[in-house]
Amino acid sequence: MSTKKGPLDGITVIDVGQIYNGPYCTFLMAMAGAHVIKIEPPSGDPLRRRSVVGGAALPFAMLNSNKSMVSLDLKSERGKEIFRQMVSRGDVVVENYAPGTMEKLGVGYDALKQINPRLVYAAGSGYGRSGPMSKYPAMDLTVQAMSGVMSTTGFPDRPPVKAGPAIADFFGGIHLYGALVTALYAREITGEGQLVEVSMLESVYPSLSSSLGLYYGTSGDVPPRTGNRHAGMAESPYNVYPTQDGHIAIICVSDAHWRFLTEAMGTPQLGLDPGYDTLKKRVERMDDVDAIVSGFTEKFDKKPLFDLLMQHRVPCAPVRTLDEVINDEHMHERGTLEWIDHPMYGRVALTRSALRFEGQSKVELQPSGELGRDNRQVYGEWLGLSDKDLDELAQDGVIL
Repeated sequence: MSTKKGPLDGITVIDVGQIYNGPYCTFLMAMAGAHVIKIEPPSGDPLRRRSVVGGAALPFAMLNSNKSMVSLDLKSERGKEIFRQMVSRGDVVVENYAPGTMEKLGVGYDALKQINPRLVYAAGSGYGRSGPMSKYPAMDLTVQAMSGVMSTTGFPDRPPVKAGPAIADFFGGIHLYGALVTALYAREITGEGQLVEVSMLESVYPSLSSSLGLYYGTSGDVPPRTGNRHAGMAESPYNVYPTQDGHIAIICVSDAHWRFLTEAMGTPQLGLDPGYDTLKKRVERMDDVDAIVSGFTEKFDKKPLFDLLMQHRVPCAPVRTLDEVINDEHMHERGTLEWIDHPMYGRVALTRSALRFEGQSKVELQPSGELGRDNRQVYGEWLGLSDKDLDELAQDGVIL
């Protein structure tokens, strides 16, 4: 059994992120072995407050495992003083407030690097720290709208819709992690920290590549939304097809895949039919192809159909429900998902990082907890404040 520590073991992260973007970045760092100290205002991370709406606070548990949880009022002078002490001993600060917020508090990068020249300061935002849109309020929904994601999602005869997952927030968080570890590597060479920033808008843009291909290929004279078909209208079959009990997604990116599919359908001659034997011909007859495939898939339940198509090496997948995904045997066997008894949310399936490092020991999940749970451990044992100091801070409302 491996006992190798994570690659970020020994790195201390001061996390003042909120909701999804910053917290996902620091979650990845915690899973890679960093010591992450999550700082929340006395009112708590806004994500906590969603607990008033059923299970809507579960994302807080998902994104904040394996972090030390403290409260701190950064608007108070004493809170800022403590924050600066923490920064002097840390390696990384992560925040995803609106640009300029930390500077207004007197704890932006320019001020903090005077305290700790080796500090890597990571700032996530909707549109970046410069440019004409930098001051715009931004959340996942607004960035999806501004980025073109919404205009390319949905069906051409219906209004634009957002992607179901919070893709802008999580794309931003993933890029922020990449920027951070790159800057930490640079610090090993130069001995100096730096500011890194990630715009959610810019992190999403490359994902529009198929839609942009269609746009440039047709001089923009096409419907912007293609439903479940390929965003560039350059693959066929490529769609979500009906089954007796749901739907199945099928894609044939090569002529060989098309032949595999026709063999599974019991019509191998169709794979060689001169009207369908090349990608170009199938794209030109996309409606006909979809009708043929739908006529086949609608006779089956999705599980036996999936098994059949897997036997014939056809790229496909059943459209699964959240319940099916949460209980997915594959992800539980790999340790990506694990059922735990959370102290605040009960029996829930929590996730580990999708990043795997050879030889690293399995990371034991340490569930998030109540606001300020680790105040005494962090401020007392790590920072060196006395019990008297902590009592006074709590009395003054600087911590809980």
